[in-house]
Amino acid sequence: MAMVAWLIIIFVFSTAAYSSSGEVSSMNSCSSPAVRLYWKKHRMVLDNGIVQVTLSCPAGNIFAIAYNGIDALEFHNGETNRGYWDIVWNKPGTRVAYDKYILRRGSPRIYVYSILERLQGWPDVDIDQIRLVFKLQTQKFNIMALSDDRQRRMPSAKDRSKAKKLAYPEAVLFTNSTNHHIKGEVDDKYQYSNENKENRVHGWISENSGVGFWMITPSDEFRAGGPTKQELTSHVGPTTLSMFTGTHYAGKDLDTKYRNGEAWKKVFGPVCVYLNSISPQDDPFLLWEDAKEQMLIEVESWPYNFPQSEDFPYSDQRATISGQLLIHDRYINERLMWAGFAYVGLADPGEVGSWQTQSKGYQFWTKTNKEGYFIIENVRSGNYSLYAWVPGFIGDWKYNHDLLLQPGQEMELGVVVYEPPRNGPTLWEIGIPDRTAAEFFVPDPYPTLSNNLYLNQPTHKFRQYGLWERYTDLYPTHDLIYTIGISNYTQDWFFAQVPRNIGNKTYEATTWQIKFELENVDKSGDYTLQVALASAAGSELQVRFNDRNKRRAHYTTRLIGRDNAIARHGIHGLYWFYSINVPNRLLKKGKNTIYLTQTRSDSPFRGIMYDYIRFEGPPLTSLLSANSYHL
Repeated sequence: MAMVAWLIIIFVFSTAAYSSSGEVSSMNSCSSPAVRLYWKKHRMVLDNGIVQVTLSCPAGNIFAIAYNGIDALEFHNGETNRGYWDIVWNKPGTRVAYDKYILRRGSPRIYVYSILERLQGWPDVDIDQIRLVFKLQTQKFNIMALSDDRQRRMPSAKDRSKAKKLAYPEAVLFTNSTNHHIKGEVDDKYQYSNENKENRVHGWISENSGVGFWMITPSDEFRAGGPTKQELTSHVGPTTLSMFTGTHYAGKDLDTKYRNGEAWKKVFGPVCVYLNSISPQDDPFLLWEDAKEQMLIEVESWPYNFPQSEDFPYSDQRATISGQLLIHDRYINERLMWAGFAYVGLADPGEVGSWQTQSKGYQFWTKTNKEGYFIIENVRSGNYSLYAWVPGFIGDWKYNHDLLLQPGQEMELGVVVYEPPRNGPTLWEIGIPDRTAAEFFVPDPYPTLSNNLYLNQPTHKFRQYGLWERYTDLYPTHDLIYTIGISNYTQDWFFAQVPRNIGNKTYEATTWQIKFELENVDKSGDYTLQVALASAAGSELQVRFNDRNKRRAHYTTRLIGRDNAIARHGIHGLYWFYSINVPNRLLKKGKNTIYLTQTRSDSPFRGIMYDYIRFEGPPLTSLLSANSYHL
């Protein structure tokens, strides 16, 4: 085998009991039922009188979770397909899932973590995905909740099996369902994805039994790709996931590759499986409210003090780093500006912006306050780079030096300054630099291809199926033309540049135009086109100035991106940034046109999403001579 994994699951019995109304009543440890470990029909059972966790032997899969009189896991599935770790790794030509467990005590709050280790000298291997999976009872769990505005009674797996498959493999249309609540709707597991920073609690409710099953993730330190990485949560099955690393919304750019015999070890978790209950006569969504409260308790308790492993440091063994991030952009203000509500994080040492494709190490992120002050607590000791990005400004920042943090250390950096990419004054701009395409025009879904959960929800409109095809409806014979000073990007800039459907399952490349005027062409220097992309899926962006038919583009990104965010209903994938030099000879006095061509068109799912575009004039001599800034 190319890889061996030691995976540890810890079950810790708590001292909480649950009343029939769903309220949690505290019990001291003396009055709590004793934890028992016993064998039943060749299976190991952990039982504290509140919940019973049954493990298959010798494989160690979670065979059953019994709570409040119901069995939570799906007994129609085989014992390896109920509650399990799923690690997908591959060598050339192979793809293998390998699972192993070491178990300790457990409770109604079932804490689960794994330690994955690779020894020095082992063969090359790639890991695509590490996740924890629970397949719940189909006949019992019918309500899914992901957030306050994303919860509903869901279709069943049987409904999906009878549904019509759509162009994208994971999406189906309920055409002949006997369930009139879902007939005519689309379901796709990617419609229920979430960003890491928002993915704290999700799960299912058994309406008839008054029981909730929740996945709580108290920390993102062990997740891949940083705070804005999107991942699966819960979906039809009913299925609940805890995704630790995966290539969704990133592609192979986030694949975890091990080469040249390198050694590696990482702790994933603990995460918390939380079970709660109310009377079946009560409002089932009270279980969601209680799960949110428990999530806050778990977050406040991080890092936990119960894992008995030298690989999981407690709070007093962790470091703290703090400082103030300021912005310097002479073309906005000669003084330093606060980097308010910026994302600041520690990740493995790397290039600027490399945090978004890192998965081997740990990441620790926070947001600054409005004045740019930040503090990152409970950091594992180790060597890190300090990264940041600031909503409202393009590009990525990285601190000049790597930081070696020791256990218990408190590091104060003081003032650090980010100078965003900038060559000259802004002549015009399109969009908001926030790393998403959310501010652009997102069309209404086809009435026959909608998910009713997202109807009349503007902030989730992009999650509907088939929106890429709406481009052809809006621009059937010609492409988008955007005129500076007249057009409005919220209505006139389609959220994704995708190929046009010309019939017979054939698509063609699209060329968007930006029209603008220059009173004069400044010959003192070159201009700059700053282009930030929120997503790219097997695409190539070519840029031409005032000559659409020029055989060789003035600039090309070449083939980029595998995040598939358009097809998977994400408003962003990975962030791409390009600072394009525009020689003044390419421009002319009066009317000018920039041609943006997305050349790849062999699939409807190819395309890019823009985050922000800015056109800058030549540098101002007066600012070039100013080599200092004022605090």
